[in-house]
Amino acid sequence: MRIDIISALPNLLVSPFSDSILKRAQEKGLVEVVIHDLRKFSTDKHRKIDDYAFGGGAGMVMTIQPIASAIESLKAERDYDEIIYMTPDGNTLDQKMANQLSLCGNIIILCGHYKGIDQRARDLFITKEISIGDYVLSGGELGAAVLADSVIRLIPGVLNDETSALTDSHQDGLLAPPVYTRPADYEGNMVPEILLSGNTRAIEEWRMTQSYSRTKERRPDLLNNK
Repeated sequence: MRIDIISALPNLLVSPFSDSILKRAQEKGLVEVVIHDLRKFSTDKHRKIDDYAFGGGAGMVMTIQPIASAIESLKAERDYDEIIYMTPDGNTLDQKMANQLSLCGNIIILCGHYKGIDQRARDLFITKEISIGDYVLSGGELGAAVLADSVIRLIPGVLNDETSALTDSHQDGLLAPPVYTRPADYEGNMVPEILLSGNTRAIEEWRMTQSYSRTKERRPDLLNNK
C-alpha cells in the first residue's frame, strides 16, 4: 500500500510515522507513506495557499489551484483507490471503514486547514470525506495520522501477531474484554481465576460475556446497531 498525504504543515506528520509499528511497517516494505508540502504546488510567488472567502465571513479558505496541482501530479504517476479529505463534516471513521481502506492499494489523504478547502476541490477530486470525531482541530494532519494508523496496522504482516487486530475493540461490534498479565496477585488484587484455568473454551466464553457487559455499560449504542 502507498499513502500520499498532502499537507500545509508537513512537519507535523514526521513524528507519527517515525517510530513503533508505523516505522516498522515501512521498513518491511509493507506500506509506503509519502508526505507532500502543499505549498510546493502553489503558483503564487509567495507560495500562498489560502485566500478570503467569497461572500465575506471570518477565516481563510484553502485555494483550489495548489490542491488540484498536487492531486493531478500524483494521479499522473499512479492510480488511486481513494482520494480522502479530512474534514469535521465528513463520515465518522470507524473500524468498518478502516477495514475497507486497508484493502486499498494506493490512497491520497488531503489535510484541511483554516476554514476548509474551496468546495470545487471537493467536487472535482475527493472520493471520500472522513472525520475522526465531532470536534474541530487546527488542521487535518492529526486526523490523517489517526486514519493512517488505523489502516496500516490491519495490513497483513504489520503486527507480529495478526490475530491481535481481529480481537480489538469494535472489530465484532463489541468493546474488547479486560486483559491481565503477570503477576497474578498484585497486593491482593487477583486475576480472574478463569484466566488461569487453561480451559480455552471457558476463557473464550468469559471474554465474550465481558465484552458484551462492557459494551452494554459503556457503549450501548453499539448494541443497537447489531
